[in-house]
Amino acid sequence: MDKIFTTVDDPAPVMPFSPQAPPAEGWRVTWLGHASFLVQGLGRNLLIDPVFSDYCAPFRMERFRRVSPPACRLEELPAIDAVLLTHSHYDHLDLSTLLTLGKEMPLVIAEGHAAWLGRKGFRNVKELTWFGQMELFPGIQLSATPAQHFTARTPFDRNRGHWCGWLLEGAGVKLWHAGDSGYCPAFREIGERFGPIDFGMIPIGAYSPRWFMQPIHMNPEESLQAFIESRCRRAVAMHWGTFRLTDEPMGEPPYRLKAALEKEGIPGERFIAGAVGQSWEIQRP
Repeated sequence: MDKIFTTVDDPAPVMPFSPQAPPAEGWRVTWLGHASFLVQGLGRNLLIDPVFSDYCAPFRMERFRRVSPPACRLEELPAIDAVLLTHSHYDHLDLSTLLTLGKEMPLVIAEGHAAWLGRKGFRNVKELTWFGQMELFPGIQLSATPAQHFTARTPFDRNRGHWCGWLLEGAGVKLWHAGDSGYCPAFREIGERFGPIDFGMIPIGAYSPRWFMQPIHMNPEESLQAFIESRCRRAVAMHWGTFRLTDEPMGEPPYRLKAALEKEGIPGERFIAGAVGQSWEIQRP
């Protein structure tokens, strides 16, 4: 049995969020809950793994009911220019949210999923392999980064597609969404290829029991190691406090992250477990 570090079972806090236009300079990153982010810069509004549904499951299963609300309603967001999807799991690829955004919405996803999305009616889907690159928009370079995970929508389609993180470069700034991952050597390679990274979005939750979750989800101590090895200057914690996916108390991931930062002598503001709806401004170093 895993050691319990805290019995606090509160979901992630939520703060008021009023969507705005992209910043005149640099980037703005807003945590919308779980692994969902609004990323704004160079006149563009991007979503990563948007999930606005009440359940992250194929049907209404109480086990997978949302316990921390989204930062805002989907219709309150500014006009979205593209959506980046790390893989096909229900807590990352929410078909209802994508359909609401529209079948013409540009989607970029890890390799192996474009045909399935095409059968769902989406007409503007691109795939990238690990370390594949594309110009997402003028001045915005997108790279797919490796991770250690798996994909499935049903019991019969496991690993028919791939999974990834996303590295965005533009206006002299590098942003990285790690996707879903267990701790693995890929983080050091990401740091060697792309570092230093100005702002990371790194998962810290859904890790217990370790005998089952360790290959696919990091605990907070491993997340801090990924932060260090990927050479992030700053990061925000994600993949915690929104859906009750695993056995650890919902308030434990940020508690353990704070303790790990203190042990390593790293200032807490460099890797923060913030509130749903909180935004961070990232400027050229």
